[in-house]
Amino acid sequence: MTTNRVAEETTTAQYRPRGRANRVLLSAVGILLAVVWIFPVYWMINSAMLPNVVLQSRTPTFAPFGGSFDNFASVIQGGTFLPALGMSVVIAIIVVGCCLLFAFLAALAISRFRFRGRKAFVLAILFIQMLPAEGLFIAQYKLMSSVHLLNTVLGVSIIYIAAVVPFTIWMLRGFVAGIPADLEEAAMVDGLSRTQAFMRITFPLLAPGLVASGVYAFLQAWNEFTVALVVLQDNADQTLPLWLRGFIQASASRAIDWGQVMAASTLVAVPVIIFFLFVQGRMTSGLVSGAVKG
Repeated sequence: MTTNRVAEETTTAQYRPRGRANRVLLSAVGILLAVVWIFPVYWMINSAMLPNVVLQSRTPTFAPFGGSFDNFASVIQGGTFLPALGMSVVIAIIVVGCCLLFAFLAALAISRFRFRGRKAFVLAILFIQMLPAEGLFIAQYKLMSSVHLLNTVLGVSIIYIAAVVPFTIWMLRGFVAGIPADLEEAAMVDGLSRTQAFMRITFPLLAPGLVASGVYAFLQAWNEFTVALVVLQDNADQTLPLWLRGFIQASASRAIDWGQVMAASTLVAVPVIIFFLFVQGRMTSGLVSGAVKG
């Protein structure tokens, strides 16, 4: 038995350097891919802090030494960024809140209850996802025009909600179906009501799914461009993607100030980064928070 143990230790010692070399190689590849992925973002921020004269030179500047925030100040002082930011924030809040509410209730219904038309409802969700958004523009425009919701936050929000809810339902359905109903039944045996069992046991376990679905809805509402271009035709009522397009077009009418263009692009991306940093720590916090009785 001692001989076998010595042989195993010898074999392990032989493979240990090879395993360490593989880990180092994989780590190096991962770092290289991360650098390649993050370089465009760094270049955008770097360019936003440099004057246009430096950006137009033949020699690239890889670090903003001597740079400033003048481009950001010029963009913000233009007077159109803050209204566009406010409109995008309001639309995103409405879309995320409504999508999570509707999708959460629908996912519970199709996962926990058996009713007539359940399968047809699930198939309808999949079918809606197959429809190209461009094919609905005319109908959406006429609908919003008939109810006088063009150039309004409510009109854009309704269209966004209708587009995002189906996939959000599909996402949450998987999370709800993955939580055994036995957990609620065990809590009810311990004396909790059905509502208390759901709120104390099931709902915390659904937190990662709600956060992931909320991130998806937020990104869809924040970055959407084509529907906003059709519905929001008034220059005074624009979301950030439309504002950025108008900003670039205005710059194209004269010598393009790439520093301000990059500053504007950075300002559009910053709220998304802040939102993700705020929720990413909570995406796994609800995995086991409701499953332990204590």
